[in-house]
This record gives sequence, structure tokens and C-alpha cells, in this order.
Amino acid sequence: MTGQSAEIDWKGGVPIARLFDDPYYSLDNGLDETRHVFLAGNDLPARFGGDFRIAELGFGTGLNFLVTWAAWETAGKPGALTFTSFEAFPMPHDAMAEAVAHFPQIAPFAKIMLANWQAGDGPTALGEGLTLDVILGDARVTVPEWQGRADAWYLDGFSPAKNPQLWEPSLIRAVGHRTKPQGTAATYSAAGHVRRALEDAGFTVTRAPGFGRKRHMTTARMTHAD
Repeated sequence: MTGQSAEIDWKGGVPIARLFDDPYYSLDNGLDETRHVFLAGNDLPARFGGDFRIAELGFGTGLNFLVTWAAWETAGKPGALTFTSFEAFPMPHDAMAEAVAHFPQIAPFAKIMLANWQAGDGPTALGEGLTLDVILGDARVTVPEWQGRADAWYLDGFSPAKNPQLWEPSLIRAVGHRTKPQGTAATYSAAGHVRRALEDAGFTVTRAPGFGRKRHMTTARMTHAD
């Protein structure tokens, strides 16, 4: 899958992945969705510090990374932050720029990212203590091959009904293997099979209030020692 760029349609300024017929972020407010689901869902920014590592399924527009970067900066840049994302269909640079331009709150961070990073570059330092690494390819292959371990996971693939590959139990097990003890994961999805896959991977799973039109989401903590 490496090298296959995403094909994009637009709906009211929101990018839609043509392959999956699914939006890249909430039609309500993508920035607030990221804060609710992935930051609060992983108890961030309170946990930042030391050598903190976040991993993500689905880089998409880069919005989750940018919102996380902004939160880390606002918290005073405690420790180092490495953000690793797994992406099979990277969004074209111009489409990414158009997507994140809708969020002026993160404009300074987007400007730096877009000027200094391209999909496939490998680990890229975007400032003192901050590294972005987007790993291209099928996550069912690249996650098990990854040698890192995350303190927090953002499980942000497209809807399980439309992109079931990113929610397969074998991939979620690989996520579990690549999670530090007491590490966490969060996703907008509250689907029963997603929660069961996380439990089978060693996580303790909690159903939490969702964002916008979604009643529920899922948070998880790795309580099983690998």
C-alpha cells in the first residue's frame, strides 16, 4: 500500500476519503473532537513528561498531531514528545494544508509541519524535544514490525464498518504488544467488537461519553503485563 495517496472529496470544508466514504474528522468540530477523544481519552496533557511516546492508527490530515503539539506546548513542553503514526494512504500535501487551514488555533503549528515534513520522510524533528514519524504502509504489517512502544495510542482509523482492516483483532493485539505497562488507548468507536478486541489484547476497557453526535467512545488501559 505504500505510496498510494488518498483521494479526497469535500463536504462543507470537511475532507472525505473517497475510498472509504468517511470524513477525516467530525462534521461538528474536528479540533474539539480530537481534544475530547484523544487528549482527554488518554488523560493528556496531564501525563506528558519524560520521554513520552504517542502512536496513532491513521495520520489523515495531521489534525490529531497538531492538536497534541499545541497541548504539549501549552503545558510548557514537559519532557520529550515522539508522535508515531501509521498511514496507508497519505493525504496530498495541498489537501492537508487546506484541511487544517479551517482551524486557526493550530495555524502556527501547521505552518511549521507543512514546511518541514513530507509523508515518507521518516523521523523528523519539528522543534526541541518534538519528533514526528509517519510510517507508510498497511498497519497490519507495519505495526507488528515497529520496534517502539507507546504510552498512549490514538485509534483513529475510518469507521469500522467502512475500514474494517484497521480494527482487525490481530492488529489490535499488535497494538497491545506495542503498549507500555499502564499505557492507554482511546478511540471514537464504541463498537462491541472493537471493545472486545481491546480486551483480548490485554486492555481494561471503559465506555465513555462520546463527542458530538456520538453517544459513546472507548478508552482503555494496558493492565496486562506483556
